Amino acid sequence: MTRLTRRAGLAAALLAPVLPAAPAPRAQGAGIGTAARPLRVGVTSGVHAQVLEKVREVVGRDGLALRIIEFGDFIQPNAALAAGELDANTYQHLPFLEAQRQQRGYDFVPVGRTVLTLLAVFSKKHRSLDALPQGARIAIPNDPTNGGRALLLLAKGGIIGLRPGLDYRASVADITANPKRIRIVELDAAQIARSLEDVDAGAVTGNYAVPAGLNPLKDGLMTEGADSVYSVLVVVRRADAQAPWAKALAAGYASPEVKAFVEGSFGGAIIPTA
Repeated sequence: MTRLTRRAGLAAALLAPVLPAAPAPRAQGAGIGTAARPLRVGVTSGVHAQVLEKVREVVGRDGLALRIIEFGDFIQPNAALAAGELDANTYQHLPFLEAQRQQRGYDFVPVGRTVLTLLAVFSKKHRSLDALPQGARIAIPNDPTNGGRALLLLAKGGIIGLRPGLDYRASVADITANPKRIRIVELDAAQIARSLEDVDAGAVTGNYAVPAGLNPLKDGLMTEGADSVYSVLVVVRRADAQAPWAKALAAGYASPEVKAFVEGSFGGAIIPTA
């Protein structure tokens, strides 16, 4: 190249307009749920984690990557969501969510439904509710919503009486009739299935019953109906309610594949509700 040609090329380069680089394609949710950072979803161990594994498989085909984080209690998944350690969680029903929002001030909203884990009363010692002896000990969850849910089921079975008009907020103090002098034992929900040898009966939700080898429909002395209001939700922070990844996660639970997986895996103890 001659000196004149080099000078002309340099001048042309200096006079050319400076154009911004073309932006790289942006993933839905500003990188959340992509290879840059998988969507972090909290879930309780057992049934809900199994279902979420299937959801991960389904939504992964559309490019949404999930990182599943399992918890052993009902409190930490919401604390982690509030702290920004999770993007969503899928383990709680609406009554529990409402109680948590009221008690802890969480600004969370549901964006979809997942499954209903039926609550049932189980016993390793008695074959019916009528066979429960005087002074029988019945374990119920010690959280304020599932505890009330269990009391309502016991009242429906005629074991106790409750003040009229109560909902899931019912407590032991609301018992108005107890002809068998039943003693209510409040335990962590995750412990009740393992404690059935130590009590006369226990109210266990399906997500803990199934891993313990219990089927609410076959083994329960009394079981909720499929019209229960306790369907589990996909929950996110309010600011993320309209995010594409939140909608995609909820849609995964509604997919035919996930519904078929739930219906075929748990003997009817877990019901798809998305």
